[in-house]
Amino acid sequence: MAAQILMTDPAHFAVDYVINPWMRPAAWHADADVNRATASASWAALATALRQAGAELEVLPGVPGLPDMVFPANAAVVLDRRALLSRFACPERRPEEARFRSGFGRLQARGLVTEVATLPEGLFQEGAGDCIWDEARGHFWAGHGQRSRNDAIAEVATFFGLEAVPLELVSPRFYHLDVCFCPLPGGEVLYYPGAFAPASLEAIRERVPAVQRIEATKQEAGLLCLNAVAIGRTVVMARTSARLRAVLDGCGYRTVELDLAPFILAGGAAFCMTLRLDRSSVGASRRLDLATAAE
Repeated sequence: MAAQILMTDPAHFAVDYVINPWMRPAAWHADADVNRATASASWAALATALRQAGAELEVLPGVPGLPDMVFPANAAVVLDRRALLSRFACPERRPEEARFRSGFGRLQARGLVTEVATLPEGLFQEGAGDCIWDEARGHFWAGHGQRSRNDAIAEVATFFGLEAVPLELVSPRFYHLDVCFCPLPGGEVLYYPGAFAPASLEAIRERVPAVQRIEATKQEAGLLCLNAVAIGRTVVMARTSARLRAVLDGCGYRTVELDLAPFILAGGAAFCMTLRLDRSSVGASRRLDLATAAE
């Protein structure tokens, strides 16, 4: 079955404010026309790469004045066709909530999701950007400490009836889990250790064997290439280092690198620009057991 991925049309994307250390409105507006054209081409290249990797795309319309809607990873956590919609911490993004709610209503009407729920008001949790499904281990990894609140993690776990492992983020530069942490389908986890509190690093190391831990350097994390989309053995990402490319190749992955510079000016890259709609919890833990037994 093809991966089903939600994207948002980039027509209204811009960098107009600062809510994370990556955001550079001055750089965007210094040549806004060129940046808009480049962003459109980069978005199209990402869409093409995802389709070539076997994905089917659903595209929501963007909305004037809501430039960060181009990052639908923050819209919801979706698993088993059930969607738990986000609550945004930053006032600049809160108007997106109603727009995404409407969009998910249309997806539900078409049968692409079966249930749409919303977190309690004031309980900030920013979707798959801070709650990433690990298909090999059968649990969520849940970021907190920057945008999403720790007490929201229990709400996510209760809604889906599955474990969510808290990971505390300690750097404003790594404001969402998805910019510094990427579980891969084969069980490997690509991550930047400097983004995490010591106890969270220990949680990662307890659950992920050393042979499956791929540690990125500060310089590699600064490329935003960890914000990647894995479809089978294909990893679609912003331009990465030769070292990291070689490591992924050695693990049996094919890397597809894209110039996502306009979106990096806003603090987002490939994963931020997508949201998987087809993730399933069925058989996930069993797959890891079989892989472990085969080693």
